[in-house]
Amino acid sequence: MGDNHVVRFGGVRIEVLVDGAGPTVVLLPSLGRDSRDFDPVAQDLAAAGFRVLRPQPRGSGTSRGPLAGLDLHDLARDVAEVLEHLDAAPAVVAGHAFGHYVARVLAADRPDLVRGVAVLAAGARHFPASLTARVARCSDPTLPDEERLEDLAAVFFADGHDPSEWLGGWWPDAIVAQRAAMAATDKESWWTVAPSPLLDVQGGEDVFRPADTRSELVDEFGADKVTTALIPGCGHALIPEAPHEVARVVADWIHTLD
Repeated sequence: MGDNHVVRFGGVRIEVLVDGAGPTVVLLPSLGRDSRDFDPVAQDLAAAGFRVLRPQPRGSGTSRGPLAGLDLHDLARDVAEVLEHLDAAPAVVAGHAFGHYVARVLAADRPDLVRGVAVLAAGARHFPASLTARVARCSDPTLPDEERLEDLAAVFFADGHDPSEWLGGWWPDAIVAQRAAMAATDKESWWTVAPSPLLDVQGGEDVFRPADTRSELVDEFGADKVTTALIPGCGHALIPEAPHEVARVVADWIHTLD
């Protein structure tokens, strides 16, 4: 699929996977994972007439840069540099789970670069710390596969989907850096900011987004700014569970922005 580009700035090297041609869509992966998770989504979006950029987060793929002392604004800047270097703005930026933090901070910091934000399996504004602990176990390769599969099934995958898909694909250094970046950034400083339209794609069985929190973004910003799409039978993983449905929902929404 596609081509690889490298964007360099200030001692940072960001690998970017590029597919297709047309209006730009940026795909940002979940905590500690890389942009290869989006392979089928990128393929569908490219086939639908979009240019799809997938920056690999620092510490994953061949992307490199300082990993200590970061906040979400630093990670958002990485994406901003990609958009500027590849002359790809304004773009729709779609972030999966943790990736939606980076997408929304980018929109807040650089609204000139962002046409719209798609949040994919975004957690509720507040969710139990116990879920975070289980995610840590999912991504720990030193634990027995049986234990990790139990946590993957409980936290990420709905019944009927194979949690073993995510036994691999974790980047430990990126996990540490991203967790620290979250802790270093006041969530309230960006959660209430939405300069561009939002698409809120939710998994119907996502434990990070219980039914009573489904209207959070609409309540915050209004139905004129937020479009909500529910994909039944999916959990927090969402992307490996329903990649083609995710791509279709995102593409259909982008067409409404014209």
